[in-house]
Amino acid sequence: MNKKRFAITKEAISIEEIINLVVNPHAGAVNTFIGTVREFTKGKQTLSLEYDAYIPMAEKKLVQIGEEISEKWPGSEVAITHRIGHLAISDIAVVIAVAAPHRAESYEASRYAIERIKEVVPIWKKEHWEDGEQWIGDQLEQTAYPTGKPEKEHLS
Repeated sequence: MNKKRFAITKEAISIEEIINLVVNPHAGAVNTFIGTVREFTKGKQTLSLEYDAYIPMAEKKLVQIGEEISEKWPGSEVAITHRIGHLAISDIAVVIAVAAPHRAESYEASRYAIERIKEVVPIWKKEHWEDGEQWIGDQLEQTAYPTGKPEKEHLS
């Protein structure tokens, strides 16, 4: 069982393992967000994705997001795992589990987590299409990484 609550992995993600990291007797709700690879993005058919990350910093940023959630929603427990490597259509790319005393908090914290991942975690993706491929860059798609890796100034 994956015992790290905040992890980057090359392996398929077990949803049940991530949920089990946060389930506790004080939680009245466990919200699970599962991000999968979709087939169409902006009208273009995607065949597969490739995710890469600066793993040490990415895991530190996932921990940071967990700490932010604990401050904003006291009593909550969070686990986040993001997959890297080659992912096919419908593969699970990210699982976020949030246990909280009440359901509204678990929903809000889960949404907060995925938005913060896109903002601060150094994970980038390459899209593969029938007619080519391209490193898209950061997850907000605001910074392109044509070589497949961000320049050092983007990793701070």
